[in-house]
Amino acid sequence: MLYKEYIIIKSITIHSVGNKTNQENIHLSKRHLSIDKEINQLLTSYFIAPFFKSSEYFNFYHDIDIKMNEVFVCASRIFDNPETLLEQSVNLAKHLYEQSTHPKIKGGEFYTVYFKDCIIDGETVDAVGLFKSENKDTFLKVYPAGEGFEIESEKGININKLDKGCLIFNTERENGYVVAVVDNTNKGADAQYWIDDFLHVRTRHDEYYNTQQALSLCKNFVKEELPQQFEVSKVDQTVILNKSLQFFKDRDSFNLDEFTNEVMEQPEIIESFKRYKLSCQQEREIDIADDFTISDIAVKKQSRILKSVIKLDKNFHIYVHGNGNMIEQGVDEHGKFYKLYYREES
Repeated sequence: MLYKEYIIIKSITIHSVGNKTNQENIHLSKRHLSIDKEINQLLTSYFIAPFFKSSEYFNFYHDIDIKMNEVFVCASRIFDNPETLLEQSVNLAKHLYEQSTHPKIKGGEFYTVYFKDCIIDGETVDAVGLFKSENKDTFLKVYPAGEGFEIESEKGININKLDKGCLIFNTERENGYVVAVVDNTNKGADAQYWIDDFLHVRTRHDEYYNTQQALSLCKNFVKEELPQQFEVSKVDQTVILNKSLQFFKDRDSFNLDEFTNEVMEQPEIIESFKRYKLSCQQEREIDIADDFTISDIAVKKQSRILKSVIKLDKNFHIYVHGNGNMIEQGVDEHGKFYKLYYREES
């Protein structure tokens, strides 16, 4: 988790980066940006605030050698010598320009920022921030004139809406640093240029990642694989999903054998789940750890999509929160039905 109380901007540069394919220009500044204390605080909030919405982190990588990742190299040089921020920001702006080739990519201001005293997971480190503002909002300016007032419209940057951002924390350099990423503008094919082409990052294998992957694996197994191999009802599926989620809520750490014995219970289902886990790892080339510390934030996020609900046509939804023995399924002359037992209503 990131804390912002003590973060300050030490130095900052701005360049303008257009769309290369659309023959837009790149304009490079030759000096650092000079800002006062008030602007420093506004910009710090503008840059940092969006990163508190997520606990997912990434690492820089390269298929051949991490030292061939341009952003990793430039960030490393800045950390080694913060005085090179302007020089490296020019290299980063040129690299971004080379990746801005999709016709839908918008040009905008590109910021390179050196932050002091970032506290992440209890460790105080410096950070390099890379940000791009692509969209402009219209603002109204009202001012007194003579015996009345005048009003004008201006285009500017909304400091509550960061378009693209990246925070590179000076820790775990050997693994490609700890990196946080924001992209609030692009959702289609053109979205790949910031995360994949410019930054070239992949998900960091931490407790958040492991928890998210394990819960997602369980959900897919119960909903897709389990009904193909065993005679299970929708109620049985919802009961297993409930038990899975409760396991993660009750424990501080995950162990595969403990999880399967407590949640899956039946030996043949346990064996099927482990085979499914292995096949997913091989087919998708992902790592799903057998033992890890559970992330409460990931559990809370995944619980929103791990809802145990039985949908009946377009008329009813049955939410199963606990004992599956309190619900029965059957068929009569009117059609299929569910019978629910309860002790109290509220």
